[in-house]
Amino acid sequence: MKFDLKYLEKLAKLMSDSELTEMQLEDQEQFIVLKREKQCVTAQQILPEVNTAIISNEGSAEIKETETQKEETQRTSKAIKSPMVGTFYKAASPDAPAFVEVGSLVAQGEVVCIIEAMKLMNEIESDFSGKVVEICVDDGQPVEYGQVLMYIE
Repeated sequence: MKFDLKYLEKLAKLMSDSELTEMQLEDQEQFIVLKREKQCVTAQQILPEVNTAIISNEGSAEIKETETQKEETQRTSKAIKSPMVGTFYKAASPDAPAFVEVGSLVAQGEVVCIIEAMKLMNEIESDFSGKVVEICVDDGQPVEYGQVLMYIE
């Protein structure tokens, strides 16, 4: 039995879709171990401190939300976390509108984004109803398992 790339990709997908953290395969010629580290990501690791002003081309200053304001939002909100490692997309295609924006109302089970993993587009649904108060990831940005994608209150 020879392990081909497509077979290994299917096994990796199985691991990312489940709670499996380790898998071992063996035959007379090969021995393969697939491992996945579970990462516990806290909001502090994801959100950098922002107490700065950004100067635009016109010379005006825009003050970003302070860390304290973000922490208050996080305490009163529920997090939607990435169920897998992949690439975050706000919309189904580059020319399509975003599934949600800050201020959007979402229902439980509604698609809020897509995570691409191994060339597969995985729709991520909200586990609860509410209003999107913060989107923590930029479109096209890589995400980790358990990383907060957005907050809903």
